[in-house]
Amino acid sequence: MPGNALIPSLATVPAPESGSTFDIIVVGAGVLGSAFATAFAKQDKRILLLERDLSEPDRIVGELLQPGGFKALKELGLEGCLEGIDAIPTYGYGVIRGSEHVHIPYRTDPITGKMDEGRSFHHGRFIQNLRTAASQTPNVTVVEATVNEVIRDDDDVRVVGVTCTQKKDSTGTATASVTTQYFAPLTVIADGCFSKFRKQFIEKTVETTSHFVGFVMKDVQLPFPNHGHVLLASPSPILMYQISSRDTRILVDVPGKLPSASSGALRSYLETIVHPQLPETVQKKFMLALETERLRSMPNSFLPPSTSTELGVILLGDAMNMRHPLTGGGMTVALNDVVYLRDFLKGDVTKDQEETMVQMELFFWKRKELSGVINVLAQALYALFSGADENLIVLRDGCFSYFKMGGECILGPVGLLSGVTRRRMVLVYHFYAVALHSIWLMFHQVTWGEVPATFFRAFSVMWTACVVLLPVMWSECKA
Repeated sequence: MPGNALIPSLATVPAPESGSTFDIIVVGAGVLGSAFATAFAKQDKRILLLERDLSEPDRIVGELLQPGGFKALKELGLEGCLEGIDAIPTYGYGVIRGSEHVHIPYRTDPITGKMDEGRSFHHGRFIQNLRTAASQTPNVTVVEATVNEVIRDDDDVRVVGVTCTQKKDSTGTATASVTTQYFAPLTVIADGCFSKFRKQFIEKTVETTSHFVGFVMKDVQLPFPNHGHVLLASPSPILMYQISSRDTRILVDVPGKLPSASSGALRSYLETIVHPQLPETVQKKFMLALETERLRSMPNSFLPPSTSTELGVILLGDAMNMRHPLTGGGMTVALNDVVYLRDFLKGDVTKDQEETMVQMELFFWKRKELSGVINVLAQALYALFSGADENLIVLRDGCFSYFKMGGECILGPVGLLSGVTRRRMVLVYHFYAVALHSIWLMFHQVTWGEVPATFFRAFSVMWTACVVLLPVMWSECKA
């Protein structure tokens, strides 16, 4: 059942009049926008939450919440949004390569003594519960409307509001388009990965290297119940995780240009390339779903974070920063950003646009203790798990072997992956430990006569590791 099945409308009735003023306008009622509205309304700020379409979204990503995100959700008092949506507890990962597999459980929380937990669920159900929580919070006004443009002051130096077109009138009956204006000293743009406002405020460009093709399989027996699954397949990884009692999401990464779905090329690719590489317990359900389910796709994009440069407006969430969804860290970053912002923008800070920009600069660097780890880890792991280069294959095999050693070789990486360990030097340590382990394996696979040539190959592998890691690390060091 959808999370808001019994709620006829999330929009505030009647809608505020054109020209109304608020403390903060939030554009986009996704994970970040809805959580932001709720958190700041609890600080007695009058929030206007604008969303183009308040019906339940239907997406194939944003369905796995890591423990670091689950803890942030609890800190915001929104853990109830996971109730009533048939969410599945997750306790770690299983990494599969052919007939081999490695179990990577989440770490034990040193405070509670219990294993960290995540949650997986249908994205739309979770979003609707977040929106419901926002709409039921005093000081939040929800309007279903398409934001057309931001409004600047007479000197064109700061944003003072937005112009939008409401979808429905106060009775819920479709009408002719009605354009309204709303004003606030701060406008938060959180309109997602396809943001229409990004280019107005950010110079950095989005880089898309692959697409996820996804659908739901019914009643699948996964090798590791209540775990995410990463298959080190060729040419790129495959993800699987249970999102409800009967439903399991599969996401197939397709590098380069996406084969045509209409011509049957995409279905053929999944049947001939992907199907044989799946665990035997999954293959039959995969083929059944391939015949009955609609194939959906989403671009996998990378956008380094940027600071806010214009007074009166800030970009957050996927509108400002994206990473490959391989590690499932997007919602964890978004919810923790709200936790940080709740503290940086408390009190009357948002009424002073200059002071807001000062606090946003501090926030930008503070968030990197988590987002920097998640961003770099996602891009680096995807490069290792999808590269066809011989050196990348050496590193990928070394990474799998590193996990198989257990102990700190899995506890360290899974702490980073789960959003619990927030130290970039831990990431650097384990990445280069994998590189050195890969080189060590390489030497153990050659004869004495091949050792001299292997020394040169070792330098090449280490160079490739640096090429994978350092550019992404550098992107996190720039504003």
